[in-house]
Amino acid sequence: MSKPVIVVVSPDQSMASGLPGLFQGRADIRACHSFDELIELGRHVEPNALVADFRRLESGGHAEDRLLETVRARFPRLCVAMVTSEECPEPLARHAAIHDITLCRGHLDRARLLKAFRCLFLPDNESASRAVVPCIPYVSSKLHPYEFHDESPVCGLTDIGRNFETKSPQLKQMLVDLEIAARHDVTILLTGETGVGKTFLSRLIHEVSPRRHEPFLAVTSGALTANQLESELFGHVKGAFTNAHADKEGKLLAARRGSIVIDEIDLLGPDQQVKLLRLIETGEFEPVGSNQTHSFQARLIVTSNFDLRPLMEQGRFRPDLYYRLNMLKFAIPPLRRRKLDIISLARKFICQFAIQHGIRVEEIDDTLFNAIMDYPWLGNVRELQHVIQRSVIYCSDGRLSAEQLPQYLLSETASPPNGPTVPLTLGLKNPCSPPLIPKNKTLGGQIALSEKEIIEHSLFNNSFIRNKTAKDLGISRVTLYNKMKKYGMMK
Repeated sequence: MSKPVIVVVSPDQSMASGLPGLFQGRADIRACHSFDELIELGRHVEPNALVADFRRLESGGHAEDRLLETVRARFPRLCVAMVTSEECPEPLARHAAIHDITLCRGHLDRARLLKAFRCLFLPDNESASRAVVPCIPYVSSKLHPYEFHDESPVCGLTDIGRNFETKSPQLKQMLVDLEIAARHDVTILLTGETGVGKTFLSRLIHEVSPRRHEPFLAVTSGALTANQLESELFGHVKGAFTNAHADKEGKLLAARRGSIVIDEIDLLGPDQQVKLLRLIETGEFEPVGSNQTHSFQARLIVTSNFDLRPLMEQGRFRPDLYYRLNMLKFAIPPLRRRKLDIISLARKFICQFAIQHGIRVEEIDDTLFNAIMDYPWLGNVRELQHVIQRSVIYCSDGRLSAEQLPQYLLSETASPPNGPTVPLTLGLKNPCSPPLIPKNKTLGGQIALSEKEIIEHSLFNNSFIRNKTAKDLGISRVTLYNKMKKYGMMK
């Protein structure tokens, strides 16, 4: 058996110097200063393992998050160990929890590294059947009555299907169909309620496509005015409008041959819909204030919180654009229609947040599982994620139970819906009951509420219609959107 290749990416080259002795000469150790060197090395040799030094981070770990995603897409069978500072940022902690990546805080833990990479030195027939044990502070393996293991591999299981976790046969088939579309140069429409995973799925589409080595960019329609949106997408020339002091390259050009996501397409006005239709049909556009025509070479992915057909029937969405997008539409079902996924997702989030917050979870009581199975999850996967994070934070004795869940969930009062298409009465014993609010309505009592809670109550009172909510709060729709994003109420 040839020696496994272990690559160390670090500006500190002394990190690699001790590894030949650690592995007793049985591994080929390569040192790289950067991930660009790693990719170049991969053109000549297939690395088996990676030690990534992330003790000095850029942009809170988000740049390293993207680098790690790129490397994992390029080398899908790579064993990875990360060396981070004592306070591991969330983007990297997420990788450790979800992708079986070994996490070393502060320094390179050699004992942990040996354990993580031990499968590299097994005979081929054994290494194929033994998995690296991730360093996750969660040891419960008990199955809940709602939970089952699907041991038989799904026919045609795709890279998207392996990363977008589901036990729903219908959703699995949709993911298979989606990956076929992802491998071709076509525009894709993703629909589904807020929080179902449209943004996450958009990135997976990019990563399994031939465009995965090019940029992945996103534009959120709801956060921008009509003029800002056009400038963001198409770019502008100097003097095109007030404050246009220099030429600006829009994201349609910046994406090059990669992928660009336009989120909340249902919010586009008539003028933007016309320009989008022309972009899809001809691949041509002009920057704002310019007569020069440019060619669009990236893949376009558009998302909507609602089914576009009712909007078309109401005259709010162009029929020609609707029928063009509807050709490759993929509707992601809400979590309440994927009951079998709730517990497996909860377990994943428990691992993720236990690592992120440094909290050891040794046991999960069935009362927690029963409570989350009975709740309708109008906020979908994102709401489940936030609820589990709160529960882990309040876990002080190593045992998670329903006691750590929010009170509104235990009282079976649903959180605010995602929009008009989600009935308020769904799953509620008392559909007329709003979320709990403090009895003290004095100024001091209201100030005691966090800004996030005030926004949540206002959204609920306005059926989650953002324009009305922003008007009631005395702020612009863009300000409301930014605050919702700030407090993790959307992505």
